[in-house]
Amino acid sequence: MKIVPLSIAGAWEVLPAQHGDARGAFLEWYRFDRLVEAVGYPLRLAQANMSVSASGVVRGIHFADVPPGQAKYVTCVRGAVFDVVVDLRVGSPTFGHWEHVLLDDADRRAVYIGEGLGHGFCAVSDQATLAYLCSETYAPAREHGVHPLDPDLGIAWPVGPPVLSDRDAAAPSLAQARADGLLPDYQECLRWTESLRSRAAAEH
Repeated sequence: MKIVPLSIAGAWEVLPAQHGDARGAFLEWYRFDRLVEAVGYPLRLAQANMSVSASGVVRGIHFADVPPGQAKYVTCVRGAVFDVVVDLRVGSPTFGHWEHVLLDDADRRAVYIGEGLGHGFCAVSDQATLAYLCSETYAPAREHGVHPLDPDLGIAWPVGPPVLSDRDAAAPSLAQARADGLLPDYQECLRWTESLRSRAAAEH
């Protein structure tokens, strides 16, 4: 397993080693210890989600208040998705930037999305099933969204026209979310993740 940082700090791409023969294949899609080596603190497993999307469905861009935020470890177990990480942390050197990773059931990559980052994806196969581990349970009062088609973000979704939920279609633009004080603060995110690293070091 290789864990490679993305250009947005706080996000990593995970490339598992697959072992196949005539019977099929085996791989480790998540390793607690290897992720700690990369991130500096463990992913607190609070909730595991699965979403099934038809081709052309876009979900996101979703994020949570920090602290505590919600880190996610995402993989596609069936089909393929264009998975997107967006830096929504006000004051970050890469604020407003996005990066994508193709997650599919061939290479079986995963993505780790740290606290304060936005996440979204679109299904690029007939049907796509995404599984993800979360560091915090669902808490509607502290979870928010930015419109995935905001031209200021300029995400090049490889589908058209995208199919959105009512919630995502009504989400504010990046500029509006910033004006409303909804976006995470970069320095606060750094303080929070540093506290998680310090706690992890003290426990060992």
